Amino acid sequence: MQPPAGSQVSRVPAQRTPQEDLAPPPAQPVPVPPRRRLRTVLTVAGVVLTVLCLSGAVTVYILYSRASAPDRTSPEVAVVNYLQAFLVDRNDARAEAYTCQDSTGLGPIERFRDEIVTRERELEVTFSINIEKVTVSKAGSSDAVVAAVVRRSASVDGLQQSLTDGWRFELRDLDGWRVCRAELA
Repeated sequence: MQPPAGSQVSRVPAQRTPQEDLAPPPAQPVPVPPRRRLRTVLTVAGVVLTVLCLSGAVTVYILYSRASAPDRTSPEVAVVNYLQAFLVDRNDARAEAYTCQDSTGLGPIERFRDEIVTRERELEVTFSINIEKVTVSKAGSSDAVVAAVVRRSASVDGLQQSLTDGWRFELRDLDGWRVCRAELA
């Protein structure tokens, strides 16, 4: 017999649905979240490595700039560096860093180097060039006169020989001291 419609009679146990039908489906294994810790460590390591590389590159650039910049801090230093580049190393490009733009006054020292090269070829020797006794004889705020002795030495026919030449250089302070004129003293 059926209870009347709208009554609140509970169902008979035989009418209940079995528990297996109400149970949730078997649980799927919970997916493991990706390892965020490893990703964080790799990101931090990448950032640190990038910063180190960039700071290293900047440091190398600054050190290279300082090392390769010509030293024209004083008239004596400029003359010695010019003579080293021009007579000893025979590097015109480097010597140019120590000269004025109008270098017509450097003709005598250019002829002197040409004479050295010619004598080396004739005698089949290489001269050793030394710059000695560099002194400032007159210095103003933007111009100076520097005297220097250039010694040429070589072993010719088994005998050590040496010649000295006194030179007078006129310099100007043009964003650093530069040699503008050279003449035998």
